Amino acid sequence: MLRKADLRSTAVQKDWHLPAGSSSGSAHHMNTELFVLTYGALVAQLCKDLQNDEDINKELDNMGYNIGVRLIEDFLAHSDVRRCHSFYETVDVISKVAFKMYLGVVPNVICKDPAGDEYSLLLERNPLVNFLEDLPDNHSSLWYSNLLCGILRGALKMVNLATDVCFVQDRLKGDKETEIQIKFLRKLEGSKLMGHK
Repeated sequence: MLRKADLRSTAVQKDWHLPAGSSSGSAHHMNTELFVLTYGALVAQLCKDLQNDEDINKELDNMGYNIGVRLIEDFLAHSDVRRCHSFYETVDVISKVAFKMYLGVVPNVICKDPAGDEYSLLLERNPLVNFLEDLPDNHSSLWYSNLLCGILRGALKMVNLATDVCFVQDRLKGDKETEIQIKFLRKLEGSKLMGHK
């Protein structure tokens, strides 16, 4: 039988950090699975509460935006990335560092605009749909992983970049690949993050 002091020391030893901070691969895997399952329950609840796919997509985007606004500080503190000097560099960091750090995947970056203002992230594997075979019944217009678009939009706004982020293709809808489009709109005035120049 464990004493209270033993229980406290056991609880402190558990690794509950999300992906980047995890000291073990199995803890990271467990946390990612827990997040994916929780996310599935969230989307299912939104489908029951809202029923209209457009409203669900908007709610997922808004939730993601609020997460992105807060997540950017964690990302900058733990990623060791330097200031980006172009929109391409920013999207490349999102792909190679942020997606890998938080979701364990690295999307391919494709330039969609000669001016360099529009890029697509092509996901070979979307971890948010690991336990999902198809979209919920009667929700063909649902962008199941729309939370990701909101996260990207919120995080980019905090580094003074106004963007439009949306899904254009999704394997869940029978498309050949999963594609997130990130379009640069304008540079925002003033620094949103302390210490960001």
